[in-house]
Amino acid sequence: MSFQDRRLEPRSPVNARGIVVAPGLEMPCLIADVSATGLKVRLDRNLALPKQVQIVDLTQGIAIEAELAWSKGQEAGFKRTGQASLRGLTPSRLADARAAYLRAGGR
Repeated sequence: MSFQDRRLEPRSPVNARGIVVAPGLEMPCLIADVSATGLKVRLDRNLALPKQVQIVDLTQGIAIEAELAWSKGQEAGFKRTGQASLRGLTPSRLADARAAYLRAGGR
């Protein structure tokens, strides 16, 4: 049985522009697909990712707080641990994610 077959939640393809944000890291990504509990991203290059990240969804203007579940080559899967809007007031823990969102043209 493959990892995909064990998935509890169906994933929907989204192909949205995003940014992976962590201390000392800000990298563009493509949010390939999402589910209620997780998401998969594609990076521009192979990179060792930290366990905890924030993924900025530029289309929706949100920061998804996530924990690395797996990574293989330029793809990585994450478990969602939280989410917040980057429009208007944001929690201080999301300051770096909001700054990345604004630099990428978000409002």
